[in-house]
Amino acid sequence: MSQNRSHAVMNQRHEAHDSLDDFPTPSWAVRALCEHVLPTKVLKSLFCWEPACNRGYMVRPLREYFGSVLATDIHNYGWDGQERVADFLFERPEIAIHNPDAIITNPPFRLAAQFALHALNVWKPDILALLVRTNFLEGKDRFETLFTPHPPMKVAQFVERVPMVRGRYAPEASTATSYAWIVWKRGARDTKFCWIPPCR
Repeated sequence: MSQNRSHAVMNQRHEAHDSLDDFPTPSWAVRALCEHVLPTKVLKSLFCWEPACNRGYMVRPLREYFGSVLATDIHNYGWDGQERVADFLFERPEIAIHNPDAIITNPPFRLAAQFALHALNVWKPDILALLVRTNFLEGKDRFETLFTPHPPMKVAQFVERVPMVRGRYAPEASTATSYAWIVWKRGARDTKFCWIPPCR
């Protein structure tokens, strides 16, 4: 039997340094965060920022739960819901017109730790949630620079696989890669683990 080596299936992928890491997020994975991980009842009063909005696949479901959602990205993908082009890692509160209660995104994998540290150290939102490959939890450097000084409130592991395909939205694809939401909440110091039940 031959091995399936499609981009949607392989756990290991290598992106070029200047890659946009264009892997759109299935909307159901965002609804899973809001329904099973976050305190759903209070979200309508919060302002959320999605700083890697791509073509809006995360923004649309986030707008079902949050009072307002700002959509930005380093690249203009041609989606008319993107409010502006901006590099999140260079955004600063003192020059911004927004002060988000929550930052929720699927960051470029090679920049996920930088996204987390920039959000936690510079923006300091009440809630930060990153959708990452589960193996993001591994690594001495991330343990020392991210997880030890900034322990997440929750690691929420999908029991189903979340398919993401390079350059196109394909929520029915298959994948061998497992994903989790990592959630930080201001003031939380103990990390809890939970499973996100089947909801695809």
